[in-house]
Amino acid sequence: MIIKNNNNFILFMAGKEEVFYKKLKTQLKETTTFPTDYMYKFIVPADRNQVQEVQQIFDKGGVVVNTKKSKTGKYVSVSIIISVLTADEVIKYYRKAEKIEGIISL
Repeated sequence: MIIKNNNNFILFMAGKEEVFYKKLKTQLKETTTFPTDYMYKFIVPADRNQVQEVQQIFDKGGVVVNTKKSKTGKYVSVSIIISVLTADEVIKYYRKAEKIEGIISL
């Protein structure tokens, strides 16, 4: 739903995100047996502390975090494997991560 005001684009994107997460939740429920080990993949700029911000979101025992710098050194790939109990928990982590400046979810 789009509500017209000075932030039309932001409201449109927020609605688009909700559709994305609803679709993801449906797909996860159809294809995944919970609890499960789920892999998150992100790309973040290498010039700030975004890698640490991502790691803080997933600061939980038993988490496997791998990082790899791009060839140019401008970006860092972050892969995280974490045990999750539900589709809602998967989405909860994506929502937290999307607040990090410059992050790209894969």
